[in-house]
Parts: sequence; C-alpha cells; structure tokens
Amino acid sequence: MRVYADNAATTAVSDAAMAAMTPCFQEFYGNPSSLHTIGQQAAEKLSLARQTFAAQLNCDPAEITFTSGGSEADNQALRSAAAAGARKGKKHIISTKFEHHAILHTLGQLEKEGFEVTLLDIPKSGVIEAEQVEKALRPDTCLVTVMFANNEIGTIQPIAEIGAVCRAAGVPFHTDAVQAAGHLPIDVKAMNIDLLSLSAHKFHGPKGVGVLYARRGCVPLTNVIFGGAQERGKRAGTENIPGIVGAAAAFDDVCAHMAENAAKMTALRDRLIDGLSKIPHSVLNGERERRLPGNVNFCFEGIEGESLLLLLDQKGVCASSGSACTSGSLDPSHVLLALGLPHEVAHGSLRLSLSEYNTPEEIDHILEVTPGIVAYLRDISPVWDELERGERKHII
Repeated sequence: MRVYADNAATTAVSDAAMAAMTPCFQEFYGNPSSLHTIGQQAAEKLSLARQTFAAQLNCDPAEITFTSGGSEADNQALRSAAAAGARKGKKHIISTKFEHHAILHTLGQLEKEGFEVTLLDIPKSGVIEAEQVEKALRPDTCLVTVMFANNEIGTIQPIAEIGAVCRAAGVPFHTDAVQAAGHLPIDVKAMNIDLLSLSAHKFHGPKGVGVLYARRGCVPLTNVIFGGAQERGKRAGTENIPGIVGAAAAFDDVCAHMAENAAKMTALRDRLIDGLSKIPHSVLNGERERRLPGNVNFCFEGIEGESLLLLLDQKGVCASSGSACTSGSLDPSHVLLALGLPHEVAHGSLRLSLSEYNTPEEIDHILEVTPGIVAYLRDISPVWDELERGERKHII
C-alpha cells in the first residue's frame, strides 16, 4: 500500500482543476494582454478566475493579484507594507518565531535595510494570542504579519481577533494563509485582514500559482518583479492562464466541499493522534483542538526524524519531518524549537498531513507500521540505550 500523507508539502491536482486547465493549453492559449479575439478569450478566463477568488475571500476582484506562488505573495505583501511604512517614518514590524521561511527570511532582509522586527514567542499550545500582538504594538509599527495556520504543527491562530487589534490601531495586518486556504473559512472583511497570501498547490491546484489579496486603500503594492504592465502594473510577466484557471477551479471546488472534507479529515486525524499517542515517550506538538483538520505532528524521543521518514517510505508511507522547504537541512525545525522543545527531541519529529483523498485503511496502515519502526530505531540508538539505563533523563 502506498499512502500519501504529505499534503502540507503539496497536493495532487484535482479533477476539477485538470478539467478547467486542459482547454487553456490548446484552445484558450492567447496572451491576455493581446487585443485580438484569441487574446481576449484568455483575458476573459483570467477575469473569471479573479472573480472566483474574490467571491470566496469576500473581496473585490481588483484586490486580487496573481503571483508565482505563496513565497512571492508573501514577499510582495511584506515589502509593500514596509515601503508604505517607511514613507511615513514607521519601520517596526511584528511577526512570530514560527512563521514560514518566506516570511522570516524576508523580514531578515528588511532588518538589513533598517527595519526593526519583533518576533513574538510561541506558547506551548502553538497558538498566538491577540493580546501578545497588542502589547507589542508601537507608534512606529508599520505591519503585523501572523500566519493563519502553522505549516508544521497545524495550529490555527485567532486571525479575526488579531485583525481587530491591528485595525483598531491603524496598523496593516497580513496573514500567510497558504496552509489554511481550502481547509478553513476565510473572510477578509469579517477578519479585518489587509493582506493575504495563498498558494494553489496546497489545495489541489497546480504548482507555480499564488494569490495576493491587498485591501484597496490600505497598502499600495510595491513591485518585486519589473517588466510589463500585467496585473494592473504590480506584477510583470505574462499571466499563467492554465495555472490560474486551474487554481480558481480547485479553490472553488474545495470551498464548496469544505465542511464535509474537514469532518472526514478531522476524524482520520484524531484516529492517528490517538494511535500514535500509545507509543511510549511520544508527544503531539501543538494544541489538539485548534489545529488544521488534516495535521498530525509528533515527536518520538530517542530517534532521528530522517531515519524514521526513510523507513516509513520503505513501508509505503510518504511523510515529512517538517516543512518541505527545509527538508535538506540537518537542523531541527525552527517551529519545534520555538515551542520550547530541546534539540534532541525536535530532531525526532514526524509530520503527517492528510487530504480528503486519504482513507481509513491508509490510517490503519500508518498505525500498523509506525510503532515497529520507532521501536527498531530506538533499539539501535545509543542515546535510547542511555535513556533506558537511566544515564539520561527522559524528556518526554
């Protein structure tokens, strides 16, 4: 049996997306900036896709900009807010210690350019509270950016409450909603969101397509890619019509089935959590209730996460130890370290991320093979031997 449980890294393209994309490769293949009929057919597809995202997010189509993915959308959002703040003499930004690296590395670059960044501590629950943001606000704060749901431990942040705090203070609020999109309801008006980033391949759309929502009148977008006048002059480059159309179809589809998909994934998730919790000296990372429907993240003391992943793959289970964007790193997850886990425990992490395509039989398979693999790795681990002999104290 082959089980794909790495949907936080990427997802399979849905039938809805494929059906929408296919005609755009050979029938609606024009450049949407061209004035002739074939070009305008492509422009109409582009316009309809923009309307689809706007309807699902509760915003105006003109507030939607298409990008190459979530990372570009994050970069443009942060750089736009930073530039707007600098023009007013405001150069302080608030974020958190467990953001995606698309946020953290952009903030690091902005620090080199003279901005001051406050990274909020992460409670053991993995959930930031709005009061933390409120206390960190300063007269020179030009942006607050807090992810909607964490990409590794799946904990959901109180976005509406944080948005309300920022709106009352007159500070633009951005959220990286890459992991939340398609799994959680998003209403940018009700949640007081000024800037929001999405990535199509996280909700069964194609790779290479992102969405940036920017509330009109809040933060004027600053270009990060220069060239032509596409996307109202704010993102140069001929639009990827097949990808954008597929992304819109995928998003429309997952939003239409969100409640039923969430119920299914939550049931599978909870079975996994209950089963893996029976493994001695294991811990679920982040709060159990306020987490994405398909996210399970555990640490197993005394083992290395990389070895666990390789052996799981031999048993037909595709999983990860954290963000796919840092899978080549030997360092433990910055998210788990932000939760306060020591290095030796954070190294033994396992992230299983489900989609509506997973089945109860696949969950049974994961629960059947994982305890044996953990036991095997502990049997050959000198660290585990020291723990069992009492030469070291168990942390979990």
